[in-house]
Amino acid sequence: MAEVPVDFLGGTLRLLQPPRGSHRAGTDAVLLARWIEPKPGDVVCDVGAGTGAVGLAVGIRAPGSRIVLVERAPEIAALARRNAELNAMALRVTVVEADVLASGADRRSAGLATGCADIVLTNPPFFEAGRHRPSPDAGKAAAHDFPVGGLERWIRTCTDLLRPDGRLGLIHRADALPLCLEALRNRFGGVAIRPVHARAERPAIRILVRATKGSRAALELHPPLVLQGADGGFTAEADALHRGRPWPA
Repeated sequence: MAEVPVDFLGGTLRLLQPPRGSHRAGTDAVLLARWIEPKPGDVVCDVGAGTGAVGLAVGIRAPGSRIVLVERAPEIAALARRNAELNAMALRVTVVEADVLASGADRRSAGLATGCADIVLTNPPFFEAGRHRPSPDAGKAAAHDFPVGGLERWIRTCTDLLRPDGRLGLIHRADALPLCLEALRNRFGGVAIRPVHARAERPAIRILVRATKGSRAALELHPPLVLQGADGGFTAEADALHRGRPWPA
């Protein structure tokens, strides 16, 4: 696999990624990595981690955290390990090669213990098989495609990995919100939703969802995040996120 080094978050994170045309980390990873603030000592599990962008971005920002990167493809998991080394985080980053949709026994055999995480962050595949045209790139197709019913099974795994009162953060297509809420039902409460818009006048393209395992707190709908201004450039908030800076007041 050809490896392409990329500066991420304004150069605060250096990532080896697959070549263009393959599945690569971008804005979704940037937004997800900032969606939940870890506490010192938290174990943060990046489920479906790819080359580790989300988990490593959290690790850079929260040096007291421990990071677990869960990735199915061995060649991508190898890049995630190299990225942890590249960013001087190898001692507090664990890369687990496991299929998120495998049985609980198989996941535990791979090293994913029940209740191992304080925070789970995940960018699940966006499409169910048969409902869109898959990418000709095998790696991108694997990252984007679910079997039918896959989202519910994916969230079930995330639930299993979280300790009681642990927090889940995910990003998905905006039109998948009903599926996300159904998968969270009876498992999570305190659900917070933030829609993400490419431009203020256009419909949302993504949703950021945060929830607490076992909570009974009410749902909250947060103000939208708008990525681009009228000139086509990033808004102040989106620019700060992409550069790894504090969010503007």
